[in-house]
Amino acid sequence: MERETCKGKDEAKMNLLRTGMLMAALTALFVGVGWMIGGAMGMVIAFAIAAGTNAFAWWNSDTMALRAHNAKRITEMTHPRLVQAVARLAREAGLPMPAVHLIDSRQANAFATGRNPENAAVAVTSGLLHHLSQEEVEGVIAHELAHIRNRDTLIMTVAATFAGAISFLAQIGLWFGGSREHGKFGFVGVLLAALFAPMAAALIQASISRAREYGADSEGAAITRNPLGLASALRKISNQANWVQMPSAELHTGTAHMFIHNPLVGVRVDRLFSTHPPAERRIAALEAMAYTDEYKLPPRQKVRISRSHIPRVLRR
Repeated sequence: MERETCKGKDEAKMNLLRTGMLMAALTALFVGVGWMIGGAMGMVIAFAIAAGTNAFAWWNSDTMALRAHNAKRITEMTHPRLVQAVARLAREAGLPMPAVHLIDSRQANAFATGRNPENAAVAVTSGLLHHLSQEEVEGVIAHELAHIRNRDTLIMTVAATFAGAISFLAQIGLWFGGSREHGKFGFVGVLLAALFAPMAAALIQASISRAREYGADSEGAAITRNPLGLASALRKISNQANWVQMPSAELHTGTAHMFIHNPLVGVRVDRLFSTHPPAERRIAALEAMAYTDEYKLPPRQKVRISRSHIPRVLRR
């Protein structure tokens, strides 16, 4: 446990460094868009907006994400099993108790947010509680707690805030830009900024999110000591996401990367811009973990898992 805690602290420090690098990269992109749209004056204005966005995202990213999905804070009085499970798993992860929120949605999903473990929140949908078993729900919670421990939540919420701001700035350029004296390259510059800046921001955002999901899966399984619980949860969540819509996610698409699985119904995007690794790969990795020496199942233990779900290399 002590070794895992030290590893978690080292990962958290690295993620703080990554956050700084991310904010610098997105600020540079933001200023570049301003230069394309408005020349030197556009750069100054964009830099001022970027500085404000940095500060706002750092302090308010958690409340923004929760508000976007109309998440309501719950207590042990109203949802005892869920809150008690979060408290127990937080102790196992060496974390302070995060705030627990409920999103009124039929889709099974969840996300974590907050700038640090002391100001963190876990939000789950009502569909998650309805469609998943207690073991599966705990696997999802542990995954989100791993994000909190590694400060992935700060990285992802800052990325979401900047992606939205860059898209908005590009739209402003289309509305008001276009003349040679206002923009460095006139209308062509405005058009290029409007087309490619949101794509660049989305690419940065997606690459960050994808890299962290595998890590959170592995660490979440370590917290519960049950990789199959999370694997089963991911299978149910990914299957349901193909046909059950979450209206708040469809409205606030910039927050999709924060969820344990992409909440957008029927999303079909190139893997370069995908915010999550393929669910089947994550599931296969977790199921393979269950058969390693660290998690090896006891002989003849009854496990409700079909043969088709066992990694091919383990079949006989």
